[in-house]
Amino acid sequence: MTDNAAVLNGEWEFDPAHTRIGFSAKHAMVATVRGAFNDVDGSFVADLDDMSKSSVRVILKAASIDTRNEQRDGHLKSGDFFDVEKWPEITFTSTNVEEVEDNAYMITGDLTIRDITRQVVIPLEMLGVDTDHDGFIRAGFEGSRRINRRDFGLEWNVPLDSGGLLISERISLEFEISAIKKVDDKAS
Repeated sequence: MTDNAAVLNGEWEFDPAHTRIGFSAKHAMVATVRGAFNDVDGSFVADLDDMSKSSVRVILKAASIDTRNEQRDGHLKSGDFFDVEKWPEITFTSTNVEEVEDNAYMITGDLTIRDITRQVVIPLEMLGVDTDHDGFIRAGFEGSRRINRRDFGLEWNVPLDSGGLLISERISLEFEISAIKKVDDKAS
């Protein structure tokens, strides 16, 4: 257990203005394309005294995908990929939270993209905890995880003359999370 238990224990909400849930993929086997979901809703409960009581929940609006290219974003929103009309949300719900070393956590949970749910393990490092300029307690976390997009029904691709594929099947998920501790009304 870290020395931060007293301040970390409690309920937290992601600050969407300072949180980035993104991804990167190889394009044409030579370039990296990065993107993010701009509509992020997340929260977690931390109980470092009894980690079995800790949990994480994240909801991304699939239509908020942003790769800085309108045409590509439109294709990603289509039935070839996320099919945002049919499946508007990407969700993650933890099933286990484990502190593996000081300020390092493994979050195991169910990731649902389209109508497919797979268990994934996401490593997160806590970057720090501090009081912000408005007096709120804020914590920062970062991590990344590679997944195979085909495991979630994201199968569209085009073969290249060189024998490769236009879009890599392995995608790196990127997490940069800023969370604000909920104020306990009884304590305020």
